[in-house]
Amino acid sequence: MSQAAIALNEKTTFWQRNASWLIQTAAMIAPFILFGIFLLFFEVNPIELYLSMIRTTFGDLYGFGEVLLKATPFILTGLAAALPAKAGLVNVGGEGQLAIGALFATWFAVFYLDQMPAMIGIPIMLLAGALGGAIWASVVAVLKVKGRLNETITSVLLNYVAVFIVGFFVHGMLKDPNSFNWPFSPEIAYSLRLPVVDGTRLHIGFVIAIVLAIVVWFVLSKTRLGYRIRVLGSNRLAAQRAGININGMMFWVLIAAGALAGIAGMIEIAGIEGRLRTTVGTNFGYLGFLAAMMAWNHPLKLMASAFLLGMISVAGNKLEIFSGLPSSSVNILMALVLFFILGSGKLVKR
Repeated sequence: MSQAAIALNEKTTFWQRNASWLIQTAAMIAPFILFGIFLLFFEVNPIELYLSMIRTTFGDLYGFGEVLLKATPFILTGLAAALPAKAGLVNVGGEGQLAIGALFATWFAVFYLDQMPAMIGIPIMLLAGALGGAIWASVVAVLKVKGRLNETITSVLLNYVAVFIVGFFVHGMLKDPNSFNWPFSPEIAYSLRLPVVDGTRLHIGFVIAIVLAIVVWFVLSKTRLGYRIRVLGSNRLAAQRAGININGMMFWVLIAAGALAGIAGMIEIAGIEGRLRTTVGTNFGYLGFLAAMMAWNHPLKLMASAFLLGMISVAGNKLEIFSGLPSSSVNILMALVLFFILGSGKLVKR
């Protein structure tokens, strides 16, 4: 073999060994370059802005805690999308399931758990949030299994219904009589608030989200149930011939997904808000769905994508102050990150 052929073969081998890493690295850098070009059109120095955003999110413990705080609901609502995706289902209802979970958690906290100690009250609130999310997801599950309706459409439409239901209770039975006519519930007891890290607003809800992500990964990767879910998602006909109860599996997977999103709602109430508002968890379900897509529905990789979205979300406030652009401009950066990561996934497969 000639020297030129050997050199070409070595280059090919090097590319095959490192292609995945190189493509994924480029996919993470390219969105920030394009967004920097966008900023230049508005006469904003992108380098100075990015450095300022980094100092905001990683410059001190409080800023880093804010990133983890933002990532927490993204992880849980992302799991609510990733778990059904493994079964071949598309659940975009994390937004509504989170809201109903927050409603259930607040209802129990206000009417039944006011005098309960934290060791009893907080777990009951968590179960109530999971129950609320599961009940709301059961509507999607029944329509899917019994009515053969597309779960993507029904879950999205039910998000809007959930917002109106929360508004109905916040303006009615759950309205704080001392709110001066503002629409929010009474504040939950201090004993029902999640413990926080000193010097930050970060609470143990982040640990709960991490544990649940690991549990979902373990179930999907290491158990017989997870294997059946993956078989159903990859080949429904093969799953049917293998004796898997397809309808039952789809039903309970959607229920479990709703419970995960409902827990995110409970964490928002017990960890941040302290009371129910009509705006609780706005867009968290959709951002969680985005995080799941960025991680290709892998529960452990989802934690990284949720952290990235949390960092961008926190830095969005700095964007508004530093550049004069609206904080919503950061959504452009999120969209660019999503497109490049999805595109890089296809290149890696090739």
